[in-house]
Amino acid sequence: MSVTPLAVNGAWLVEPRRHADDRGWFQEWFKQSAVREATGYLFEPVQTNISKSAAGVIRGIHYSTAARGQGKLVTVMVGAIDDYVVDIDPSSSTFGSWARERLTADNGRVMLIGPHMGHAFQALTDDTIVSYLVTAEFDPESERGISPFCPEVGIKWDEALPRLVSDKDASAPTLGQQAAAGQLPPH
Repeated sequence: MSVTPLAVNGAWLVEPRRHADDRGWFQEWFKQSAVREATGYLFEPVQTNISKSAAGVIRGIHYSTAARGQGKLVTVMVGAIDDYVVDIDPSSSTFGSWARERLTADNGRVMLIGPHMGHAFQALTDDTIVSYLVTAEFDPESERGISPFCPEVGIKWDEALPRLVSDKDASAPTLGQQAAAGQLPPH
């Protein structure tokens, strides 16, 4: 598998190698030793989440303020997404920047996101199923969000799709508001 750093600090694209024959294909979805060697990051999942979304659904921008944060390994099992990672560390040289990668069930690409990053995605097809392996269990006390339409972040969503967003995500504060309120993760 190849592991490539993205344009924001603390996130990587993992491209597993598929072995195909007339029966189908096989791939190593995640291999801790290979990821640690390539990134220096010890990804240790403790919870797995799964979501199903219609085309156009936008989920995020989500992050955790817990001391450990919540790293994520994001994989599309069915369908396709544009997956976004946002640097929300004010001390980072890429603060406020985002990177996007297209993950599909067909390409098998995986997004590895460090523990103190913002994460969002937009489903590109109906019945898209996304799996997330995470490094910390869900904790509602430390869960935070930034509006997916935050002008400071400026994510470019697919304009050809409807924008289907939860009320919670749509009403989330901007990056600047979260920073001013002291609601960005500790680093």
